[in-house]
Amino acid sequence: MTATPSRPEPPVTAPDAVAGPRRAPGGRPPEPRRARAGEVTRTLLWLPVLTALVLPASFTGGGTRRWFGGRAESQRARAQAAKDGAADAFYELDSAQRDLRISVETVSAVDDSPAAARVVEAFAALGGRIDQASHHYIAAVDAHDLDRDGLETAAASRARAEFTAARDELTAVRAELDRFAEELEPLLGDAQTRLARLAPTVEGARRSLTAASEALDHARAAGLGADDLAARLAALGPELTRLNEGAARHGLAETLERARRVGREAEAVRAEAERLPRRATEIGTRLISLRTRAQALGNRTEQVAPVLSELRRRFAASCWQDLQRVPEQATETLGRAERRLAEAETARDEGRWPDATALLSTVRALLDSTDEAVSSAGERLRQLDAVQKDPDREVERTRFAVRDAQRLAMAGRHTADPRHARPLDEAVARLERARTTLRGRHPDYWRFLTETAEVREIAARVVAGIREERGGGSGPAGTP
Repeated sequence: MTATPSRPEPPVTAPDAVAGPRRAPGGRPPEPRRARAGEVTRTLLWLPVLTALVLPASFTGGGTRRWFGGRAESQRARAQAAKDGAADAFYELDSAQRDLRISVETVSAVDDSPAAARVVEAFAALGGRIDQASHHYIAAVDAHDLDRDGLETAAASRARAEFTAARDELTAVRAELDRFAEELEPLLGDAQTRLARLAPTVEGARRSLTAASEALDHARAAGLGADDLAARLAALGPELTRLNEGAARHGLAETLERARRVGREAEAVRAEAERLPRRATEIGTRLISLRTRAQALGNRTEQVAPVLSELRRRFAASCWQDLQRVPEQATETLGRAERRLAEAETARDEGRWPDATALLSTVRALLDSTDEAVSSAGERLRQLDAVQKDPDREVERTRFAVRDAQRLAMAGRHTADPRHARPLDEAVARLERARTTLRGRHPDYWRFLTETAEVREIAARVVAGIREERGGGSGPAGTP
């Protein structure tokens, strides 16, 4: 803008004109009224020029940046838009990767198949490409400060190009990640199904542990010792810790098996704890019963000596020599049984129920062996009496068994199978030899009885073999 030709140009510079109005009213000395009027006139003449110079600087984004022209600011805005787009792509990719990592970890924790292993490897490779794309983006952010003053057009253009490239790379990797997620869906669905089965099993194991603990507390409150059950329950503590750590750390199959095992063990402890009152009663009853039986066997043992005396008086030594130590052995066995009974009673009083049960089983076995030994003397005398009175009856009984086996061997055949005929012929010969033991002044009746029993056993084995070969068919009537 220019001044009016009839008025001379003011002899002041633009900076002086601008600086004049910015001074505080009290900052300059008093002047004559005419001088101040002339200054106002000069200021009004320069105002259009100053307005053209000052106004653009007041629209530079909040007054924090200097204005360097429309083209540079446009490039800055475009670069900023490219940076924002890259940032959005970066954060979306990072979020998608975190979500997919959870899915991959779920599959790897549940599935140990080759397909699951390939998924883990593929995700690791994809993670490498994600890291590379992220590095390029972060490098671009570090390299370009779009907020600095004096940003050149060329620098803004380079920033825009690098941020655009970073965004495109991040978007491409995100597309790979999405395709990977789609391919993972079948394995992930199967893994989630398995995990759905795992949760109720683990929860059932926890409930069983709680029930076992409560049953144990009730048993103790009733005055019943249960140290062994408490030890068994305490041993499940580490297993519960591993269950709480989950399948992600220990694998689905191992965790599922552990949950089932813990559930079974806890249920067994609960059942035994609830059964303790009845078990205590049963053990008390068995103690009384076995002690009564031991006393009765002690009385019977005293009667063995007269039986042995009768055997020695009437029969040859071979008929009773093996029974000579029966009274002594029976007394020793009964003594051990009495000691075990006392130990079982102590274990019951101390609440060591498994020990008490085991000791009572030992006592029963000792009494059974004593009963058999004591009974053998009386049974021997009965058998020898019978064969002494009528030896032919034992012979006919044995011969009948052999003949019955022979008829079965010949059934449907012209000649017997040698596998059956040979042992039966030997049995007949042994029976005849056994009869010779009855000759003389002091027949060996016990040897005779032993031989006839073995002959009948041979016949029975032949019959069993024939029936097995013929498919379990029955032999002639009366076959043993």
